[in-house]
Amino acid sequence: MGSSAAFNILGRRISDVVLIDIAENLARGEALDMMQAAPAIEFDGKIEGTSDYKEMKGSELVIVTAGLARQPGMSRINLLNKNAKIVKSVVKEVVKYAPDCMLMMVTNPVDVMTYVAYEESGFRRNRVFGMGNILDTLRFRSYIALELGVSREDIRALVIGEHGDSMVPLVNFASVSGIPITTLLDKDQVEKVVNSPGLQVQT
Repeated sequence: MGSSAAFNILGRRISDVVLIDIAENLARGEALDMMQAAPAIEFDGKIEGTSDYKEMKGSELVIVTAGLARQPGMSRINLLNKNAKIVKSVVKEVVKYAPDCMLMMVTNPVDVMTYVAYEESGFRRNRVFGMGNILDTLRFRSYIALELGVSREDIRALVIGEHGDSMVPLVNFASVSGIPITTLLDKDQVEKVVNSPGLQVQT
């Protein structure tokens, strides 16, 4: 997630980027790959990889992806205690070196980790946010488009709740060019959409 975010920021010429990882060689390697890819997609942004938090000094946006990944059969909540410790330690460094930044949380369980970061940072609440439901909403729109064979751009849909098993896709409010999907998909097709990979929810 961190590398993808960095590459998109560079590719869209938004800003220079610093990748920070406890595995310094990994961060440097990722940064080097992106720098070498730059001529192919024509961007000149600077990117570096390091394990030194000081390199984030003055950053306007810090995206936190640090944490343990889920293993097969593991829920996001299973990660709670371990990842909370990791997030707290990272946020302390963010406050120290980038006290004026916006703080975006990606670490799972993202809703809880966003609150942990908010509490630990002491930032105003409009400066700390998680990316959970935007991902779920984009997945929902994509699966509707796939099921109907239409453009994703024509889909309007929303998922609310936590980024996890209790997320709620608002099926009755989803539409394609203003036409409710409940008039375009039968019950079985709706079930297929809301149980698609990455969007398995309780309905």
